[in-house]
Amino acid sequence: MTINSLIADYGLAAIFLGAGIEGETCVVAGGVLAHRHLLPLWAVWLAAASGSFVADQLFFASGRYFRDHPRVKRIAAKPGFAKALVTLERHPVLFVMGFRFLYGLRTVSPIAIGTSHIRTRTFMPLNALAAAIWAALFTGIGYGFGDGIERLFGGVLSADRLVPIAAVGLVALIAIAQAVRWSHHRYADRCERTASAVRQVS
Repeated sequence: MTINSLIADYGLAAIFLGAGIEGETCVVAGGVLAHRHLLPLWAVWLAAASGSFVADQLFFASGRYFRDHPRVKRIAAKPGFAKALVTLERHPVLFVMGFRFLYGLRTVSPIAIGTSHIRTRTFMPLNALAAAIWAALFTGIGYGFGDGIERLFGGVLSADRLVPIAAVGLVALIAIAQAVRWSHHRYADRCERTASAVRQVS
């Protein structure tokens, strides 16, 4: 049974569950079905964002409250877990916002964050915002390129076939993030130069 047929049979519930388990493949498939007018676009986005948010809150809670559980310990022993903690330490907010887009760190990251100093009241709103952006991106890919995706893959989506599409979306997101970061640094440098000039005049 393909992802497309699962969503066709179970609708938004499949997208909600799939967003937390299967990830991008299910959300893009939902976007394609919205492109066909089989599901409302806003409902696909909401189901995807909600499913991703809930799944990562549960992963975060498992790291926060069940870090001594054997299954959590096995996940913590993986190399990606240590990598996630190092990146989190360097860029906490950016990492919480972006771990969904990091291949290989999608599942371990919220558990790692749960074991860190990040508070639940800090993680929850960032997780909600990141889930909304993530859902909009991959729902938009499915909706905006629905005809091309169906022609390219014959109407059947799989995780292997989605990799090139997800890669393009990820590259675009990284490029946007880098542009925003560059603009922020330029603005900060300009403010610093202005402040220095004011101090010298004073």
